[in-house]
Amino acid sequence: MTFFGQINTLLFDLDGTLVDSVPDLASSINVALQTIGHQPQPEAKIRQWVGNGVDRLLHRAITGDPAATADAQLHDQAKQSFNLCYSDHFADQSRLYSGVREGLSRLHGRGFKFGCVTNKPIQFTTPLLEKLGISDYFQTTVGGDSTPARKPDPLPLLHALEQLDATPAEAVMVGDSINDFEAGQDAGTATIMVDWGYHQGVDLAGLGANALISQFKQLTELLITPA
Repeated sequence: MTFFGQINTLLFDLDGTLVDSVPDLASSINVALQTIGHQPQPEAKIRQWVGNGVDRLLHRAITGDPAATADAQLHDQAKQSFNLCYSDHFADQSRLYSGVREGLSRLHGRGFKFGCVTNKPIQFTTPLLEKLGISDYFQTTVGGDSTPARKPDPLPLLHALEQLDATPAEAVMVGDSINDFEAGQDAGTATIMVDWGYHQGVDLAGLGANALISQFKQLTELLITPA
């Protein structure tokens, strides 16, 4: 029995939760910006913009405004350039956060089912999981273009749960942003937030998640009851 009762299914966000992918995202974003004649953006700023999928990230990078929408033609040109670059460099510098590999292994050994639910396009998600050596842990992977809606909509979570033959009451969403929290809330799952990712300035402690952790090993401490 776990700390969270009948939890047997874990839905993980990817970027900012399992993987620090910003260095590779930033490099490809800046190649795309240079392609359309724009100046590159600092990696620190791009880090603040990650979390709502590539399209939204490009809008923010092109305009320099988190809420603005770029010219459609510029956006299309930048996206083509980004996709070409990122396809070849999605895992040059991306790394698992400390304790992730060990934590996934331990939880998997205890029989938890895993799903990866991310706003990252599936064409980049699956290869990144494989490159980092954790793809075998996940029975299902849902990308930002796998369903008609993306997080914070609950649909990707509900789709993953259907694939895993699990109910929301049996699941917890683990993520680093308000998108993950809201998706979990609306899907009816428990939520655990991590404080090391891309929270876009949101006070995660004030969201009301079931738990907020600062090290991945705390996830196993919450979910695995000591013998």
